[in-house]
Amino acid sequence: MSSEYGERIKISIFGQSHGAAIGVVMDGLPAGETVDLEELQDFLDRRRPGQGVHTTARQEGDVPRFLSGLVDGHTCGAPLCAVIDNTDTRSKDYANLMEIPRPGHADYPAWVKWGGQNDVRGGGHFSGRLTAPLCIAGGILKQIYARRGVVIGAHIAAIASVRDTPFHPVEITAAELEAVGRKRPLAVVDDRAGQAMLAAIYEASAQGDSVGGVVECCVLGLPAGLGDPMFDGLENRIARAAFGIPAVKGIEFGAGFGAAALRGSENNDPFRVENGRVVTETNRHGGILGGISTGMPLLFRCAFKPTPSIIKPQRSVNLRTMENADLVVRGRHDPCVVTRAVPCVEAAAAIALADVLL
Repeated sequence: MSSEYGERIKISIFGQSHGAAIGVVMDGLPAGETVDLEELQDFLDRRRPGQGVHTTARQEGDVPRFLSGLVDGHTCGAPLCAVIDNTDTRSKDYANLMEIPRPGHADYPAWVKWGGQNDVRGGGHFSGRLTAPLCIAGGILKQIYARRGVVIGAHIAAIASVRDTPFHPVEITAAELEAVGRKRPLAVVDDRAGQAMLAAIYEASAQGDSVGGVVECCVLGLPAGLGDPMFDGLENRIARAAFGIPAVKGIEFGAGFGAAALRGSENNDPFRVENGRVVTETNRHGGILGGISTGMPLLFRCAFKPTPSIIKPQRSVNLRTMENADLVVRGRHDPCVVTRAVPCVEAAAAIALADVLL
């Protein structure tokens, strides 16, 4: 099914942006794992809406209710099910989208696929709202991994034309990942870059427009030898999970597309022995070769498109009359989804690694 991920550990996400609730089912989690609900809530709060003018004004507490799978703060072997109630919906703002699809959004292809029965309110099942249950699953897995010495962290690498200091591909530490994740309002390495990013968001928003950006994610502590060649490589697994985040349009690992401009002598990472283990002097391969982990930091970046729902008038069509039409989008929307996407990328990485780590 399209909203499920995983083999040994299956994760299923359900709900719609303006439905009664959204949620996740996790089947196959090992029993006896502690889940710190305060730590999980802090992780969810990083993507929660309504945290400033750089995000949507929708107010949701995003506090999960666990219906099964958790007893006295520990997993019990049963499928874990958690739901988040939708409490601040304004469905009337989306009435015109039943006939006039948003350019750059899934409204039109969903209308074709489901014969006009798709839920357009708040984007329905295509909404970024569905990243909240994604973060429930990812946040729980991050806690389990941390006890095994695996740490996942991310930051905003770029918004519009403003770039943050990238993670060091070899020397990045768990302390640095944790520190950047605690930053508010933006998870950046360089606070000056963060201020410039906010300025770019405010400028676009004031003009009724939106901006996109890039999130860089790092996984530390992975042993060498995890993953498989061909279709089950670590890149494949992570890419599939990352593209489950609405607005992701591209992904690259290590040097990524930049490697295409290098010679082999420049791109290859020399091996050496350090403290009895094999490492590489550089890390342009991003911690993965042949779909298998090398033991170096796993590094990847996700590109996010600008938010399609903008106030500026746009050209579209009327699906009822089959005539050209103009569209003005109403409602509350993020002028930039990247600011809330950082924990979502971390969650996607955690979900993608579940089958090879647990």
